[in-house]
Amino acid sequence: MTQEQRLASRANPLLVALRRLVRDPGAYRRSGEVWLEGEHLCAAAAARGLPVRQALLSEGGAVQPRLRELARHATRVVIVPDALFAELSALESPAAVGFVLPLPAPAAPDPALPTVVLDRLQDAGNVGSILRSAAALGVAQVLALEGTAALWSPKVLRAGMGAHFALRLCERLREDEVLALALPLVGTSPHADELLPQAALPQPLAWLLGHEGQGASARLLASCATTVRIPQPGGEESLNVAAAAAICFYEALRRRG
Repeated sequence: MTQEQRLASRANPLLVALRRLVRDPGAYRRSGEVWLEGEHLCAAAAARGLPVRQALLSEGGAVQPRLRELARHATRVVIVPDALFAELSALESPAAVGFVLPLPAPAAPDPALPTVVLDRLQDAGNVGSILRSAAALGVAQVLALEGTAALWSPKVLRAGMGAHFALRLCERLREDEVLALALPLVGTSPHADELLPQAALPQPLAWLLGHEGQGASARLLASCATTVRIPQPGGEESLNVAAAAAICFYEALRRRG
């Protein structure tokens, strides 16, 4: 049975902890909890049957039957004034509902799965977009090396739009751990000789995507089975890494039929 409570104090320990989760991208690693904001993300988690420790509703959200029904997926519902909910929001227009989930247990990398390796990608929007494309286009596993934007941070979650719940996610890995898996890596570079449409792609494969400015590490690139270039007849120097990832994922999916 769902318990319901109303809070009105900014100093309430629950709201203090939630503000920390929202403002510190790596706070989930210490707390063991993940904050989801907005109806779309919360509905995606509920649809997957994930355990929801707590739902937070603004007073405005609490009068909306659709959001009240969504909040019933939690064991506990807390209702707060709209102004206090807005303090927890990273959105220009604050949402009216949020979930607190236990951080999923870390998964061990599986070398048999279609994979993308993220090497020190810094932009949370890029990382979330790559996860979204991966979930849509048949890439089942994401291996994030140390230095990559925190996968379960609020910004990455918002950009992923629920993709997290469909993927095997492994983060804070070292290069040695990735290389020990003996995954057939395929790198991307605007300077590669091989064009993506004509290149031989191993199956399954692991796409290697590197830092937005520096690219992937020389050691990982040297371990690639091949490195490919995406044709760009428009003449731009390079593609955004999230756009490049979507093109690569689609090409591999197309070849798998």
